[in-house]
Amino acid sequence: MPKHLQNELQQLKKEILQIAAMVEAATDKALVALTDRKPELAQEVIDNDYLINDTEVRIEEECLKIMALYQPVAADLRFVITVLKVNNDLERVGDLAVNIAERALYLGRRERLPFAVDLPGMITDVKVMLAGSLDALTNRDPTLARRIIAMDDLVDDANYNLYKVIQREMFKDPLILKRALHLLSSSRHLERIADLATNICEDVVYMVEGEVIRHQPEIFMDKE
Repeated sequence: MPKHLQNELQQLKKEILQIAAMVEAATDKALVALTDRKPELAQEVIDNDYLINDTEVRIEEECLKIMALYQPVAADLRFVITVLKVNNDLERVGDLAVNIAERALYLGRRERLPFAVDLPGMITDVKVMLAGSLDALTNRDPTLARRIIAMDDLVDDANYNLYKVIQREMFKDPLILKRALHLLSSSRHLERIADLATNICEDVVYMVEGEVIRHQPEIFMDKE
């Protein structure tokens, strides 16, 4: 039975990496659609979301089957639990990519907003966080996971600063209200992707070290 279990766990690892790659690609396309005003790319993200959803369901069923048939313990159990949780978080990132694509679809077909915001800087940080969280998962690297967690405040601050700029501009010119709200929604979705990347990193630390670091002060997470 241990050999069969290890084979199942190896297959499970391949599947979680597969959905991770799908979600990262969808997110990248949605962000390019938003910044480069490419509605056709946004539509591609929307149309292909079902592939991520189907994969998420399959992985969840596989996790439950492994737990029922093999009753894994210790590190193997932590791995299955982590995959179950990360799988759900990745599907939610995919949903947020679709939300951003929908905003990009709207904005890309209308006149540009008459003000500038540092959305590219926020996008860069979010992409680093998402890619880093997936690298930490792939390599079982809790040190990298903690570094990514520490970046979340940067994205929170960027989202708040962007909110202040958009709010100010909407008061100046009510005619831009709908377009501005779509941009603001995009910023909020980006911030949520960063939150989910943080969740994934917290789960990586649990998987490798057996330590739950959610809701803990940062001082307890600065372990090297």
